[in-house]
Amino acid sequence: MLSVKVVFTISLLILITTFSFYPEGKNTNSFSNINLPELPADSVSPGKRLALQYCQTCHLFPEPTLLDKKTWVNSVLPNMAERLGIHDAGKDPYDGLPPEEQNIMKQLQVYPATAALSREQWNKIVKFYEDEAPEEPLPQKEHAPIAEQLPQFKAEYITVADHPFPKTTLIKFDTIGSQLYVGDAQNALYVLNNQFELQNTWWIDTPPTDIDFPRNANPRLLTIGIFNPSDQKLGRLLSLDKTTTLESPGINIQGLPRPVQFTSADLNMDGKEDAVICGFGNNAGKLFWLDDFQASKEHILKGLPGARRVEINDFNHDRKPDIIALMAQAREEVSIFYNEGNGKFKEKVVLRFQPAFGSSYFEMADFNKDGFQDILLSNGDNWDYSSINKNYHGLHIYLNDGHDNFKEAWFYPLYGSAKAMARDFDKDGDMDIAATSFYSDLEQPEHGFVYFSNEGGLTFKPFSTPGSCCREMDGNGGCRF
Repeated sequence: MLSVKVVFTISLLILITTFSFYPEGKNTNSFSNINLPELPADSVSPGKRLALQYCQTCHLFPEPTLLDKKTWVNSVLPNMAERLGIHDAGKDPYDGLPPEEQNIMKQLQVYPATAALSREQWNKIVKFYEDEAPEEPLPQKEHAPIAEQLPQFKAEYITVADHPFPKTTLIKFDTIGSQLYVGDAQNALYVLNNQFELQNTWWIDTPPTDIDFPRNANPRLLTIGIFNPSDQKLGRLLSLDKTTTLESPGINIQGLPRPVQFTSADLNMDGKEDAVICGFGNNAGKLFWLDDFQASKEHILKGLPGARRVEINDFNHDRKPDIIALMAQAREEVSIFYNEGNGKFKEKVVLRFQPAFGSSYFEMADFNKDGFQDILLSNGDNWDYSSINKNYHGLHIYLNDGHDNFKEAWFYPLYGSAKAMARDFDKDGDMDIAATSFYSDLEQPEHGFVYFSNEGGLTFKPFSTPGSCCREMDGNGGCRF
């Protein structure tokens, strides 16, 4: 048996960040109907002017300083050229992809046949980034050093299975049954007791990504379909029940676009529970809700890929459940969907980020004790075309002004930041933070887990130790490993 560390954020492996996005089932590569921003003729260089025009059609303008010169020129920009219809002779951008993926991507026109701009214009954009980008990735700003000790926690190794290279896609603790559910990309779901002893193993058709534990009902399990980046809709939401029969089939919702998380609430207030599902997808995806968990009663909130996480809260205090969601693909943003009644929602984008930001997770918590929910957000997804250290990766706290306008009040740089949980770990009355990093500094792997003790006034003292990982395990809010 192989001992492996169970880290509560490795499910972030499934996220893929690119620099373009495509609404569910729509062609967004036709630039004929796009209103490009108007710029003063002499205000910027020709290359920057073109970059501002074409790059902002899908996402915020990416400043050259976000990446080093080599990464821009050799990796990111060649891919962007393909997505704008600038193709090298004899090169097929779909080459090497499975036929199923090729067919879907061609329908979406991910790599359009008609160019959005001329080769001469594109070369000016490339020159702009080549001239303005730094030679090396910019360093992190000065920050409090991480103490090589770990109060509140004790690290332990957990034996889960004998796979030589486990790919953890899900970790969730059932506080009612006192069991830990661990999902693996090799289509396994392991159930451990609160002593970390293996109690059961479920073999699922595709990797599990989320699970909930409704009272007086079987657990509901979400599976992703294809683990690697894909536009095939093979995900499912199903009841985890070995006694399911034709007379009592339980939940079995199929054809979901790489779903990664779901939650539930009575959104239309009809007395029945509804499901909100993050269909992350790849080039296409959607954030949507299902009335009464019925696939035939689907309502799309946002027809874009990258839906990473949702929470339910009554933000405007009208006694109706609102939705807040993180979108983590190229058009990275946080939106609140205000419940207007009768199943209708109105979106307010409260935070927007540049396309290399790498959003990975968020939670709501009141950090300044003003009665309003603030946002704790981690960003560190570092896949795809720019796998370099990024000085803007880390943890952020955005304070709520009481009107759901959020402003950054704290940032701690942490390479590859994957997830952060806000809890009063030391029981002193304020919110501490436990964070993990998947792409931590290889020279300091202990920084894969960092505990931030709240010292007051949005000042946090960071601690870590080799081999650390965290998961809330007991029913009293304590943490165990």
